[in-house]
Amino acid sequence: MLKRPFGLYASASPWREIERMQREMNRLFDETALGGRTRVAPSYPAINVWTNEDGAVITAELPGVNPEDIEISVVGETLKLTGSRQPEDLPEGARYHRRERGHGKFTRTFQLPFMVESDKVEAVFEKGVLHISAPRAEAEKPRKITVKTA
Repeated sequence: MLKRPFGLYASASPWREIERMQREMNRLFDETALGGRTRVAPSYPAINVWTNEDGAVITAELPGVNPEDIEISVVGETLKLTGSRQPEDLPEGARYHRRERGHGKFTRTFQLPFMVESDKVEAVFEKGVLHISAPRAEAEKPRKITVKTA
């Protein structure tokens, strides 16, 4: 019987198989709450922020939230979004078979990359999506400097 050295063929290495099994075990543990690694749950609500020279636009997905239950505050570069979503009323005798949509209070606070004119911030709620327009403070806007010739 001819034996091959371990390093000659990658598939012949027992260490390669052990490493593959370790990766698979880590993946399985990552997918459960029992694993040694922690997964960060996505924050609610899901938010997108994009900026340009004029300011920032923030969109937040808020299905099932009443506009009167939303508060927005801006201080300097910090935007804070708070609100609450009420639980669904179930008919008498009904019970959940599966429940994934949460309810209760929420808060998202994040820093924008520039100061905002807080008195000019506008918000529109349409089809479950909140659109916030936050204009950049005049002092923060980029200025084009013209070069003079002598």
